[in-house]
Amino acid sequence: MWEKVQDTVKFLQDKGITTPDYGIILGTGLGNLVEKITIEISISYDEIPNFPVSTVEGHSGELIFGTIGNKKVLAMRGRFHYYEGWTMEQTVFPVRVMKYLGVENLIVSNASGGVNANFKVGDIMIITDHINMIPEHPLRGKNEERFGPRFVDMHEPYCKKMISKMENVANKLEVNVHKGIYLALQGPTFETPAEYKMVKILGADAVGMSTVPEVIVAKHMGMTCFGISVITDLGVEGIVESVSHEEVQQVAKKSEKVVGRLVEEFIKS
Repeated sequence: MWEKVQDTVKFLQDKGITTPDYGIILGTGLGNLVEKITIEISISYDEIPNFPVSTVEGHSGELIFGTIGNKKVLAMRGRFHYYEGWTMEQTVFPVRVMKYLGVENLIVSNASGGVNANFKVGDIMIITDHINMIPEHPLRGKNEERFGPRFVDMHEPYCKKMISKMENVANKLEVNVHKGIYLALQGPTFETPAEYKMVKILGADAVGMSTVPEVIVAKHMGMTCFGISVITDLGVEGIVESVSHEEVQQVAKKSEKVVGRLVEEFIKS
């Protein structure tokens, strides 16, 4: 894994990608956040050595390098999910690459199902903590000390200073945001009513199929993380309704302009 990461890093550095200030992982329906980026370099995943290729509709598969304000950003337009059949090492591989390109601050976004009774479809939630229930842990196996320690401190998976900063940005832009805990399941099925109830009982506010492995690996390498969810469907008791991936994308797309404004101002400030 170490050698593969270094090979990929060298390839991208040779393409002109150097020392980004922020890494951004754009989730379902949120890929158009790249409209906020002054793009310098765009590379398709299938051109990048050792990169998987996203198989999920709505995840276009490009690595974007450019600027927002005076900050350099490296954005993944489309992420990889464990449920697609990738190994966990492949799923989190791009985060490893981001770190060795110089990224110290990681912003992750996703679409998720809300179980908090105060949420409604289209709401935005700042992630304050997470619960990992994906059955394969991204750090399972022999530890590579050059990446990070065997046992990783997770007392603050999502940076409190970045959370406070985003709250200030949201207030300035007059955007209502929630804060909550995100629970990750393997997927790809959406949750049953009983599973939504379980998520709520376990103390989460939203549930999805991504983000947590990426954040764990980022913390393994000492990165600072911030996460944001768009609530695309509800699993509140008595309100569980049918949902499709197309509907999730549609809701996420309606919210992406607001999320884009938040992330743009967050990075500029």
